[in-house]
Amino acid sequence: MARPNLDTPEGRTAYRAELKRVGWKLRLGGFVLIVVAALLVVFAQEGRFGLTQDAVKVAYGMLFAGWVLVIAAIFQRTRHHKRRMAEGL
Repeated sequence: MARPNLDTPEGRTAYRAELKRVGWKLRLGGFVLIVVAALLVVFAQEGRFGLTQDAVKVAYGMLFAGWVLVIAAIFQRTRHHKRRMAEGL
């Protein structure tokens, strides 16, 4: 695959769209885990739905896993960008 054409506005727009697609499943999965974990902490603190403080420990694990997924997606996108700029993809 050739190096992207960043000299034109259309080329930059197309390359931005390409970079947005790289790792989107990891980013989405991480975001969902983070939101669910935050809701779980809030509900456990308020005692809703019969959740106890044990649910908070699970939520912190989910929060950690969510951030790992988001950071992995960032690394994946950065690696893709470096390979495209080096014309090595």
